[in-house]
Amino acid sequence: MPLTRRHALTALGSLPILTAEPVLAQEAVAPAPTPDQALDSAFTQHQPPALAGGIVTREDGLLWSGVRGVRRLGADAAATVEDRWHIGSNTKAMTAAAHARLVEMERVGWDTPFKDLFPELPASAAWADITVETLTNHRAGLSDDQRLSRDIRVAARTDTRELITQRLDIVRAALASDPTGTPGSFAYANVNFVLVGAAIERLTGQPWETALGALVFAPLGIADYGFGAPTGDQPWGHQLQGDTLVPLDPALMPDNPPLMGPAGTVNITIADYAKWLRPFLDDGGDLLPPSVFERLLTPLPGPGRPYARGWAFLEGQAGAVGTLLVHEGSNTLWHTTTLVDPDGERAVFAVSNDDSRGGAATQRLAAALLALRA
Repeated sequence: MPLTRRHALTALGSLPILTAEPVLAQEAVAPAPTPDQALDSAFTQHQPPALAGGIVTREDGLLWSGVRGVRRLGADAAATVEDRWHIGSNTKAMTAAAHARLVEMERVGWDTPFKDLFPELPASAAWADITVETLTNHRAGLSDDQRLSRDIRVAARTDTRELITQRLDIVRAALASDPTGTPGSFAYANVNFVLVGAAIERLTGQPWETALGALVFAPLGIADYGFGAPTGDQPWGHQLQGDTLVPLDPALMPDNPPLMGPAGTVNITIADYAKWLRPFLDDGGDLLPPSVFERLLTPLPGPGRPYARGWAFLEGQAGAVGTLLVHEGSNTLWHTTTLVDPDGERAVFAVSNDDSRGGAATQRLAAALLALRA
């Protein structure tokens, strides 16, 4: 069933960027002898429109990649390894890395209070000790219900002002009141990274999108990326309507509003996503010096799950040499699962242009690719 633009805006206005809580395949999975067989197995079992994955090593970069399925249901065009995939909340680690680059460049300190970057804005006393680090660790006590409500997201879809101005409005509203939660305790919220994006904009004088390209992507040779739903000859995201998966035309803006970019709107090719992951296998590689990189991956203390600047942590996964950096991303139309094993100098990831079936498929494929080492 096709969606009109009016219906799409209503349906998509409440799309969340899902949390970082990874839920890898829990059922017993027979080890696949090859990556292609692991891909075939996950694709056959879950039957998303398309499923792709990659294996990255410190020495070789992208060691393997593969894809199965179609760009959109109801059309014949096959998905390819050159296509772009929407990675949702896996954008967060990129935003945190851009801030770390600015720390390295001495444009800001790790401990600089967030409010000090916006001296012209009134700030509640509760913001005195909240830093950008606090935000990138989800420990500012903020909630999306408070600062990125459905009404805010719907209004943002038709807001034609510059994104810097839109994000500054979110900063203004956040600073003017106390967080509803407890600062210092872990509480996952996309608004944290919208604020980090605004901080990057204040420090660089550029939109977050431009700054991310200059600070993170250019040093790694990443050039094939975009923001929001991929357009042109690319996969479409799919939405479950009743029992039917329906492809959504990118012209309908089937994504969270651009305002939320720093929290999760990057789309990128498999090859360039591998370039992004490779520094995590090489103490920062060409992106950051080891000392800054170590801080980037060190969780702040406090109640709740450990989380550090766009990454959660997982122990005991089959095939892992050490503690995994993990993250999932979805806008409910796409899904990405990423597992990084720095001690094993290896990362795996899986992407799909669907969340309802593709979510489970990416989890299963990523776990199977990692287990190939076991």
